[in-house]
Amino acid sequence: MHGGSGELALRYGINPHQAPARVWAPDGRLPFNVLNGAPGYINLLDALNGWQLVRELRQATGLPAVASFKHTSPAGAAVGVPLDDTLRQACFVGSGELSPLAAAYARARGADRVSSYGDWVAVSDPLDLPTARLLRREVSDGVIAPGYAPEALEVLRAKRGGRYVVLEIDPAYEPPATEVRDLFGVRLEQPRNAFVPTPQALDDVVTARRELDDGMRRDMLVALVTLKYTQSNSVCLVHEGQVIGNGAGQQSRIHCTRLAAGKADTWYLRQHPRVLSLPFRPDLDRVDRDNAIDGFLRDDLTALEEAAWQRAFSQVPARLGAADKRAWLDTLQGVVLGSDAFLPFRDNVDRAYASGVRAIVQPGGGVREQDIIAACDEYGMTMVCTGVRLFHH
Repeated sequence: MHGGSGELALRYGINPHQAPARVWAPDGRLPFNVLNGAPGYINLLDALNGWQLVRELRQATGLPAVASFKHTSPAGAAVGVPLDDTLRQACFVGSGELSPLAAAYARARGADRVSSYGDWVAVSDPLDLPTARLLRREVSDGVIAPGYAPEALEVLRAKRGGRYVVLEIDPAYEPPATEVRDLFGVRLEQPRNAFVPTPQALDDVVTARRELDDGMRRDMLVALVTLKYTQSNSVCLVHEGQVIGNGAGQQSRIHCTRLAAGKADTWYLRQHPRVLSLPFRPDLDRVDRDNAIDGFLRDDLTALEEAAWQRAFSQVPARLGAADKRAWLDTLQGVVLGSDAFLPFRDNVDRAYASGVRAIVQPGGGVREQDIIAACDEYGMTMVCTGVRLFHH
């Protein structure tokens, strides 16, 4: 059954001292049912934004989609592209058979595993048992999906001692065309952002290089939909149907690009043979392995942090040097960069190229647009301008 009651009491709002709190529907019917657990205020912000993201990814690409949300922005998002053996190992997936939905989940969770700790998961299709089995092993607060296989629901209801939050969204629900927000006693009103990118949105290629293969077109659509539900300013990098770095909520666009590209570098370095063969202590759990890998790859650790990550290993491994990292990162190619607004300076292009970016999708229209195009031409990049800004606040 879809559609809940018209009101649901919450323990508190964004912070514990903001109580009481509730969620309610003006038309008397919430578009979701609570199948297990008790959602909180932030859970619902992530769930409802995440559901919109994966629903639109499904619509734009025709592939099952999953998003991993943290604090109202996606830490990762992906569509159901199969994983190779290296990525399976880096994502701690193992060698078992993965459904397309489970592959999308492994990619979404594997984008930034440190940030996805305690995430909210949004799923575009009815959640199957292979996806539930992967989800059961991760630290997560809850999931929203348009349905659940009975055996998958049984697995999820046992998670977190029976407290794991499971929401079932009505896939036919459409919100009103106008959205309203109250802020400091003032009411703001605007048309809902109903833009969903299509392949036709990618027709305006403005660079000398015009080639866009089907994979890059798919990845541009993944980038645009992800940016639409990421706190602005935002830039994301996408590879093989998966966000590999998302830079959210920065006041300067170059900081978004540096953040997204740095995350993408970490994602790819996790697949380095030296990282895949790290000698972890046998008793180390998955979360501590993620943190140890993060420490192993960082160059800015304090002495105390250095000592902490070293304790994760049965023998302290030799670090990857700068030259080793650069040589490995130079093998990453074909990455797509998406930006929610125009790129103001070429430094964004320069930084992106060092992380394997070979195609860019952005609204266009900046004062220095010709400088951006010239930089792309220098690097042999393809750039598409959509004419549509995708700020999200």
